[in-house]
Amino acid sequence: MSSLLLSSFLLGFISLCLADSFEHAYSDLEHYRTIYISENGPRLSVMTEQAKVVSRRGGNATLPCKFIREDTAPPNPKLRIKWTKLTSDYLKEDDVFVAMGFHKKSYGRFHGRVFLQGSGENDASLVITELTLEDYGKYKCEIIDGLEDGTGVVALDLQGIVFPYFPRLGRYNLNFHDAEKACQDQDAVIASFDQLYDAWRGGLDWCNAGWLSDGSVQYPITTPREPCGGKDTVPGVRNYGIRDKEKNRYDVFCFTSNYRGRFYYLIHPTKLTYDEAVQACRKDGAQIAKVGQMFAAWKLLGYDRCDSGWLADGSVRYPITRPRRRCSPTEAAVRKKVNG
Repeated sequence: MSSLLLSSFLLGFISLCLADSFEHAYSDLEHYRTIYISENGPRLSVMTEQAKVVSRRGGNATLPCKFIREDTAPPNPKLRIKWTKLTSDYLKEDDVFVAMGFHKKSYGRFHGRVFLQGSGENDASLVITELTLEDYGKYKCEIIDGLEDGTGVVALDLQGIVFPYFPRLGRYNLNFHDAEKACQDQDAVIASFDQLYDAWRGGLDWCNAGWLSDGSVQYPITTPREPCGGKDTVPGVRNYGIRDKEKNRYDVFCFTSNYRGRFYYLIHPTKLTYDEAVQACRKDGAQIAKVGQMFAAWKLLGYDRCDSGWLADGSVRYPITRPRRRCSPTEAAVRKKVNG
């Protein structure tokens, strides 16, 4: 991975860099098991010991899944274990891993990163290594034993932060596909409803509507007020519903997690333009930091700096974890300045 670093100046704007050296859709899942019932009673049952597994980007996760066959059932060398990932809109499933006897296959971006835990004869738990932001979501474990089959679902959650985003050209300029790319460009992915809901419960308050991964447009309000649905309304996540992904334009809510690298402040003796900030980072063996990396450093590492600086999208921001006079006096936040 290329080096990333954070640079700055004493009298003016800074540049922000990252250096390579360190490392519900609408309701909560309930713990359950799905059982295939035949005339003679259950012959195959599939169980998930946890409804949710929490990890972090770059780490590993084990999604639990075990099955029980009828005691009198003969061994089945063609018993099939299949893992799929449910898409955010639940319209289809993406193949992740399939095993039948000695034959095993992983798919797409999961290739080479997934395998069965195999702690016992009836253990179908899936291990995912080197987790990415895209791995977040719900996974289905399916056991196929001849004419019998059973399934279980496990959610994989990632430690991280949701942040609202709009590009320099202004608010409400992103269709859904532009929104996806905008998040990716800032070392993030478009957030899910569950992630936005958790962020709202954690205090996120934002009056501008943004895209979510299921194609809906929503925004979180903790302090009701007239411009944001009315001051007499209750706090909550306001929902515009599913919108046209091509025609409608809004902001976006992005999600990011831990990163490999060190976010730091590189002092420069003079005020820098954006291009000069980019070059200063490169000269220091790094590259200018992205918005998602600043939010992750602020939220997950407690990074605090009252000096503002350039970021990769051309915005100028500074992260405050300890509110104080002249530095976000009322709340911890990533502040944005008008360039100039």
